[in-house]
Amino acid sequence: MTTNLVVITEIVPMVLQLQPAIAMTDEQFYEFCQLNRDLRIERNAAGELVIMPPTGSETDERNFNLIGQLWAWTKQDGTGVGFGSSAGFTLPNGAVRSPDAAWIKRTRWEAIEPEQRKKFAPICPEFVIELRSESDNLRILQDKMQEYIDNGTQLGWLIDRKKRQVFIYRPNTAVEVLDNPKTLSGEPLLPGFVLDLSQIW
Repeated sequence: MTTNLVVITEIVPMVLQLQPAIAMTDEQFYEFCQLNRDLRIERNAAGELVIMPPTGSETDERNFNLIGQLWAWTKQDGTGVGFGSSAGFTLPNGAVRSPDAAWIKRTRWEAIEPEQRKKFAPICPEFVIELRSESDNLRILQDKMQEYIDNGTQLGWLIDRKKRQVFIYRPNTAVEVLDNPKTLSGEPLLPGFVLDLSQIW
């Protein structure tokens, strides 16, 4: 009998260096993403394209549950707007990032021109969540979380399903690490929002 061993290793996203040969404008980058909808594409602050494979079905099912909980709270609270993993945001440092879930105060969102909102809006969410899959490189996600904080995010959760840990990011504060928590509280930024992790682990 033959036994096949499948080893899942961490995936490092492909980084394409375009500059100085090619300098994409924001409009060109947006159109490039529209032409390649099957890929998860971000742009870092150096103008490099970061191309990631689609997430696995199990991870996306967990992410759907996560977004559902944030949506329910956002609808009830009414002070902000929520986003899923397909939304791209242009951060102050020029990077275009797509967190797995995000929340922005309604007053800040509505202050953006409607045409800008249709593309990769020039705004950094107050709250972001990244959900690590089995193959995601943890260091890359940690760097991304710190980038959010450096650009204006007030609260960030990096949920590591692989190790059942949560890394909590806040401005001017050391990263807090929780081992196998059952829930996460969004207080005081998101009053009353409690994320149940039982269906996300």
